[in-house]
Amino acid sequence: MGFAGDFARTRRGWPLGFERILPHLRPAANVLDVGCGNGRLLSFLTERGWHGRYLGVDGSAGLLAAAEQNLELNPTEAGFLQADLLSPHWAATLAGLRPDAIACLAVLHHVPGAAHRERLVAECADLLTPGGTLIVSVWQFLSSPRLQKHILPWSTTGLRNEDVDPGDYLLSWGEGAAGHRYCAAIDEENLCELTTQAGLATVETFYADGHEGNLSLYGIFRSIAR
Repeated sequence: MGFAGDFARTRRGWPLGFERILPHLRPAANVLDVGCGNGRLLSFLTERGWHGRYLGVDGSAGLLAAAEQNLELNPTEAGFLQADLLSPHWAATLAGLRPDAIACLAVLHHVPGAAHRERLVAECADLLTPGGTLIVSVWQFLSSPRLQKHILPWSTTGLRNEDVDPGDYLLSWGEGAAGHRYCAAIDEENLCELTTQAGLATVETFYADGHEGNLSLYGIFRSIAR
């Protein structure tokens, strides 16, 4: 990931939405952080006095290197694993891990293709223990005129509109807007449809974060005991 350093610098603190999800994570003894980036969720949990087992999974070696540097600051039993979340076999590398809580924060909207997003949510649901909790957040960039200014035409990357799915966007990002990143527009209906298809029950949804206070949609979902 060529912009890992820039991305990590934007993830040094934690958003206000983390406080809202904390009550759902605090009872968990075993947390899996899917798309963990630089490990800021672990830092947040440790700061709030959480103790348990934590595993962070991400595809970026650069972000995981930043996360590893902070491990000595965390008294929790923690580790990190590099895996391609677009691979259908990434969950198999977890060697039978059965988390009672999974966080997938600011990840799903960067997964291209509806089929890939459906599979990722289904894989998370399958990993959970019965009654376990999946916490998802997705970026609401279309709700912000400020962020809409960063939307670029797909021709910037040599693609046509018909080459991508409806609701797929390309946004400029990073210092001097030199970077490009894919983002899918996922609203509350879309998110709940994905989790329902995966056999999860909706506990709560809410909006938080950003200057506007609504740039992230959070969803708390519960695995239905089978």
